Amino acid sequence: MIVLPAIDIKGGQCVRLVRGDYSTAHKVAEDPFAAAEGFRRAGAQWMHMVDLDGAKEKRPVNIRLFKELTAKSGLKVEAGGGIRDMKTIEEYINAGVQRIILGSAAVKNPQLVRESVKEFQEKIAVGIDAKDQYAATEGWTDKSTMHYLELAKRMEDAGVSAIIYTDISRDGTLQGLNGEELDAINQAVSCRIIASGGVKSIDDIRLCRQLGLYGCICGKAIYSGQLDLAQAIREAGESDC
Repeated sequence: MIVLPAIDIKGGQCVRLVRGDYSTAHKVAEDPFAAAEGFRRAGAQWMHMVDLDGAKEKRPVNIRLFKELTAKSGLKVEAGGGIRDMKTIEEYINAGVQRIILGSAAVKNPQLVRESVKEFQEKIAVGIDAKDQYAATEGWTDKSTMHYLELAKRMEDAGVSAIIYTDISRDGTLQGLNGEELDAINQAVSCRIIASGGVKSIDDIRLCRQLGLYGCICGKAIYSGQLDLAQAIREAGESDC
């Protein structure tokens, strides 16, 4: 299993939100480059990045910063937020991003998912962010009528190899992962599942391993000091994935 420390960017700053509410954005690191270097020194192989401005504005806003972080971090990067067309996907991949996360497009433009998977295969992942088990879109500001398991099955049918599942009600709360829903989605589809939303302690890393998940994204728990990244990576038994 892999551990993916997270950097979320809003207004050029490294921030965290609580339950996806943009009004709760608070700065968690002085410098995203220093944060990425800290991840690398702790032994991380991957880094998860989200353009929060892009997610809300439906277009890439911080792509220049993301390209620079990708080039300088020495980490494999997965990136999402405001990615709505093939041109943007290609731009990120050409910049060295290893995995592109499509979020709102999974609900609103499934053709883009199919087209991008056909072109870029395992470099395409889908982020399923759920409120009360229903997928949310547009930077989590809109709730759809699509149940998260139904959406996961549709993405599996489209050829998606990896899904990032977030229970928005827990994201940024340090309440622990939603193991029940993570287990359900992992059992429902053959896609590799990456857990996100609410990681509190090393117990969440152990839970992900027990469930047989592919990965776990950690944000606030690392920045607050409640989770030691190096210990989490050791506990995950991380291999080069």
